[in-house]
Amino acid sequence: MPTEGIEAVLLTTHNWGKAAKFFQELGYELEFATDHNSGQLRNGGGPYVFIAEVPEDQEPQTRIVLKVPDADAFRPDPVVEVVTPFEDTHYGTKEMTVRDPDGRLWSLQAPAKN
Repeated sequence: MPTEGIEAVLLTTHNWGKAAKFFQELGYELEFATDHNSGQLRNGGGPYVFIAEVPEDQEPQTRIVLKVPDADAFRPDPVVEVVTPFEDTHYGTKEMTVRDPDGRLWSLQAPAKN
């Protein structure tokens, strides 16, 4: 089973407010904000951007999220290095982390089973 393309871009930042404002000035609309300095923005029908603030001692990161329709049916080829298998997230999905041949980490996200 292949992925269904890019679902989201996850960003960490040292300043949630400034990062959100930056994307809003580029045409993104705030869909929701959490009470812990994070939130989701979207521009049209494309992938959403989720931004989360991290402490100053953590380097800001960018991660691309690919959509997987069914975590149980997904079987990556051995060429795809699985760093962490699908695990439940606190935001109601299942997420797997994989590494590409150049060492970049990617997230694969699937709906959680009810």
